[in-house]
Amino acid sequence: MGSVKDYFSSLGAGLASLVKGMQITGKEFVTPKITEKYPEHREIVKVPERFRAVLELKYDEEGNHKCIGCGICERNCPNGTITLTTKMVDTWDGKKKRKLDKYIYDLGSCTFCQLCVTSCPQDALEFSNDFEQAVFTREKLVKQLNYLPEKEEPAPTPEQIAKAAAEREAKIAAAKAAAAKKAATEAKPATDAPKAEEAKTNEEK
Repeated sequence: MGSVKDYFSSLGAGLASLVKGMQITGKEFVTPKITEKYPEHREIVKVPERFRAVLELKYDEEGNHKCIGCGICERNCPNGTITLTTKMVDTWDGKKKRKLDKYIYDLGSCTFCQLCVTSCPQDALEFSNDFEQAVFTREKLVKQLNYLPEKEEPAPTPEQIAKAAAEREAKIAAAKAAAAKKAATEAKPATDAPKAEEAKTNEEK
């Protein structure tokens, strides 16, 4: 009895699924068809903004990007698609600063997971929706994203120079004070030794 009930139950479910599929097919059958004429109408083809085509560095109007060469995107990439090389430069105040040298991106091995974009602390990366990325050789899929020449460090303002000089003088003064305090601490036991010896001699007398 149970097998007969299961048979008709599965038969009913199958018929319901068939009717639902025929409804979808019938709806698409009467829907007007649209044919995209590509590449003739390349200029008016609408590509969704969220479509991920190729990774890019964000450049502002002055030709500057925000990448600091921290390497977080390179470490988070699951396929090793990103390779960063950095260099150390001297700043005007005598400090060392890391700067981006080359940002190499291999489009051929990218999975478009967007981990590099979401993990970038400087918001320096984005995916463009330019889908026309077909080439004839795999070597052309390897791109250098920092294609614009790097600009020199901006000259310091008088306020920055004055602030740096004040900080330098403060550090020198603090170092001198610490050295003097250390010298005084080390010299104190030596000056107290003759007094202790004299007091001991008086007690013996």
